[in-house]
Amino acid sequence: MSSRDGDAELLVASSDAAFARLGADVIRGVWDDCPEGATILATGWTPIPVFRELAARHARRELSTPQCPIVQLDEYVGLEDSDPRSLFAWLDREFLTPLEVDASSVIRLRGTTADSEQECSRFDAAVAAAGGLHLAVLGLGPNGHVGFNEPPSGPNARTRVVPLSPESIASNARYWSGAEVPVEGITAGLGLLLSADVVVLLVAGAHKREILRRSVAGPESPEVPASYLRRVPRLIIVTDDDAAAGLTPEEIGSRHLPRI
Repeated sequence: MSSRDGDAELLVASSDAAFARLGADVIRGVWDDCPEGATILATGWTPIPVFRELAARHARRELSTPQCPIVQLDEYVGLEDSDPRSLFAWLDREFLTPLEVDASSVIRLRGTTADSEQECSRFDAAVAAAGGLHLAVLGLGPNGHVGFNEPPSGPNARTRVVPLSPESIASNARYWSGAEVPVEGITAGLGLLLSADVVVLLVAGAHKREILRRSVAGPESPEVPASYLRRVPRLIIVTDDDAAAGLTPEEIGSRHLPRI
């Protein structure tokens, strides 16, 4: 496992509120260190408390609107922005609008284009033109996926359209109260995510305990795409007591294990 001095950083929160504060503190710190570096953001339930904490700080004028380029991580194929299942709409609702980020400035990954190969190439070129990724804020899927990089995905996986796994479809079904879950996604490739200078991996809940262990303490494997995140220059894992139960600093090579 690699980071600035060869280790990951494991930060454990003792409550939901502490998880939100800790995640927001980490992201704010990365932005302060490199305010111009592009940030790619996950959606889903886990990042929401962190985004809302950032938004609350912004509302209290404790945090300025981020000046860095914001990059969309993934999207469902075939959904317009107006669809309640759209991940861009989710990002806009939970992050862009509350933090007063101009949605038109976001580097988009659209799932409605007729030529997905061209869309993926355009997206990768736009990220490169922005100077590449500095920060990736990611969640951890129940099968170890990050973005929609479903197993098996190796470290060179490209930005592409992928069929969603049964585990991901089942997990995502809870978001929309019985609405049909799209079966394909378009995602920033794992190769692009591994080019980030800093990855903040947000993981919460006992149901993520085993996949977190496999991701940070097991062997690298395309069957657990998140296991390759150990290759990035700096990996910061923000988690809670339930997900981190049983992990030790020695087991994952961690140089920090505060409980907050």
